[in-house]
Amino acid sequence: MALNSRTLCRHVKKVRQIRYYSAPIDGVIPNAKRKYVPTSGTYPKGFLVSGTHVGVKASNTRFPDLALIASKIPCSGAAVFTKNKFQAAPVTISRQTLEKRNGRDIRALVINSGCANAVTGKGGLEDAESMAKAVDTCFTTPDSMAPNTSSSTIVMSTGVIGQRLPISKILSKVPLAHSTLASSHSAWLTTARAICTTDTFPKLLSRTFTLPSNPSTIYSLAGMTKGAGMIHPNMATLLGILCTDAPVPPSTLQLLLTHAVDRSFNSISIDGDMSTNDTVAILANGAAGGSPITSLNSEDGQYMQGVLTKFTQDLAQLVVRDGEGATKFVHIRVVNSASFADAKAIASSIARSPLVKTALYGKDANWGRILCAVGYTPGTSPETIIPAKTSVSFVPVDGSAELKLLVNGEPEAVDEERAAKILESEDLEIRVDLGSGKEEASYWFCDFSHEYITINGDYRT
Repeated sequence: MALNSRTLCRHVKKVRQIRYYSAPIDGVIPNAKRKYVPTSGTYPKGFLVSGTHVGVKASNTRFPDLALIASKIPCSGAAVFTKNKFQAAPVTISRQTLEKRNGRDIRALVINSGCANAVTGKGGLEDAESMAKAVDTCFTTPDSMAPNTSSSTIVMSTGVIGQRLPISKILSKVPLAHSTLASSHSAWLTTARAICTTDTFPKLLSRTFTLPSNPSTIYSLAGMTKGAGMIHPNMATLLGILCTDAPVPPSTLQLLLTHAVDRSFNSISIDGDMSTNDTVAILANGAAGGSPITSLNSEDGQYMQGVLTKFTQDLAQLVVRDGEGATKFVHIRVVNSASFADAKAIASSIARSPLVKTALYGKDANWGRILCAVGYTPGTSPETIIPAKTSVSFVPVDGSAELKLLVNGEPEAVDEERAAKILESEDLEIRVDLGSGKEEASYWFCDFSHEYITINGDYRT
């Protein structure tokens, strides 16, 4: 039977309303992302983890959305939090917990996905406190807790802003989360999955290392993170959880984490938006033994700083690789700058530019947009950006020669065919040489695609 024009119009409208999400609703990891999911790992001694289904979001009927990370013994704890003025309830409560305890005797982290518990007033603060206390009771008896003892649990939430948590549902599942704690790779992977929202794959890394003072002792470092949108830290809608069995006291641990985060999680961008919830926390229980790292200036302190910084960079880059609707992974290197701060500010300016991001999505070697973003970077010192000394290049990931676009302020005759070929690759390095100093900074970001708009246009529905 032939369709009349009105019926055909209705069918066309239905077709147009089909949504194609980055994160498949069936939870299947896309083929292109499976290479980033580890099949095994080496995890720090004394830590146990679990991922439990609660159904925080009504549409989630089977996937884990409550993560619990715990240590068999009390830990040193440290964290870096969002600088957004509207800080979510779990950010406020967790900061207070670490301050009251001076980063000592932390036992666990509990995280829910599906609801951010942000901009939820007094009730939201009470909900965050209830989550922490529910976990506390799993490790202590009521008689053993002094009336004024502060919680030993850090709490995090991620998801939709402005909605209250289904707190009764969450609290009812905390005992199950505790009873299913395990140390296996499968448990760590399930826990990493439990903190995801629009992520297309769980982000989990682990590695081992030794320290100069005790090369015979093998330490482990594990971390998980989540985030695919609203990513432009100090910090962004990302959560990061790090655990190590190295012996690091709280004061040193905070310094190590702050330095590492500034060069990793605070050096990525997906869409330029800063969230209300972002938190990166680290626990160190010292279960592997050895002498405590009491100073960053010691040989062990310097070595641990390098290990942690590289690890957080690798973990943070997984967030960029899972950017909502992203087709490109871009590494910005700003070199020969008058200062690290200026180099990082310029790299951030490029990474946030919608014009740069859309040009990369369109595989357009429009280097003028890059130069424009360099030029309008706020707060740089006068001696940093000198047009006659500035150069811009594309650096292919296959090891072939860089494609020079601008040299000392003079445009090159660009081989458009080669530029297009370079931009066909998923990975790209953009090198900006300021020629004004010796400092450099890196930033990682992705492109803007049509799908990014689709995902965020439908986020709450």
